[in-house]
Amino acid sequence: MRRTAAVSLSVLACAAMALTACKRTEAPADAAPPVAAAAAAAPAATGDAAVAANDNLNAVLWMQRSQEYRAITEQTYRAAADRLDAALKEAHWDALVPEERGNEAKGLKPAVVLDVDETVLDNSPYQARLVRDGKEYDEMTWDQWVAEKKAKAIPGVVDFAKAANARGVTLLYISNRAVHLKDATLANLRAEGLPVADDSVFLGLGTVVEGCEQAGSEKNCRRRLAGQKYRVLMQFGDQLGDFVEVTANTNEGRDALLQQYHDWFGERWWMLPNPTYGGFEPAQFNNDYTQSRQARHDAKRAALDYAP
Repeated sequence: MRRTAAVSLSVLACAAMALTACKRTEAPADAAPPVAAAAAAAPAATGDAAVAANDNLNAVLWMQRSQEYRAITEQTYRAAADRLDAALKEAHWDALVPEERGNEAKGLKPAVVLDVDETVLDNSPYQARLVRDGKEYDEMTWDQWVAEKKAKAIPGVVDFAKAANARGVTLLYISNRAVHLKDATLANLRAEGLPVADDSVFLGLGTVVEGCEQAGSEKNCRRRLAGQKYRVLMQFGDQLGDFVEVTANTNEGRDALLQQYHDWFGERWWMLPNPTYGGFEPAQFNNDYTQSRQARHDAKRAALDYAP
């Protein structure tokens, strides 16, 4: 996913939050100390800062330190690789929803579409810095992080990408990293061993698609663009918006999308785990980032099911 919200009804959500991965931070030249040591040395956060840090601490820790996270991502990409040959042989196999397929897919070159952030590249160190410093995502620190080119590959993705590439399948990176981050992103991908055919395979936020008006950070226009040249065998992401347009980022709207495309997951669509950010979170507070951290935190607590 990248860091923009899968929320078409609010550009604000994209700009304010790191949902589907708009952008991220560059550390000073002397480099930040390890998270654990820095956390011990830093003064205890209070007020809003304490709330923000506590909200994401376990999520980031799980992604960085749990064996379960690595097992999930590896098994997802391994299972997808096992289905590549079947997808290639089926002439009418297509991972784009009919509304985003404006032309006949049969006969086009095969491709897979991958989100970048938390799908291909692991940005948990950026999230860890926010936890350590009691801060929230912002575009300046995100851009600085991307410029560092330090994100590591998600476990399992390199083996899958190489298997797809060996079969003549093009890897397309449809990301909500902004277009001005293309060079740093492609350099990071190449450094991690991901196949990059050329600069055209990166379709970042801000890509202009003739005849299609993008709503906020939604990716539907860019998926349409990919479909003009390619038969899309599979899509990979960590947000619903990485697969289909989210027109109503509410619990009910998201539930309806999941139900509608339930059978696509595990065949055409492959979801990666990301508990640190995403459309699920602002859906609990009406996608309103003008609220204080405390108000957003309270809304999320109120959304919990206590099984009374």
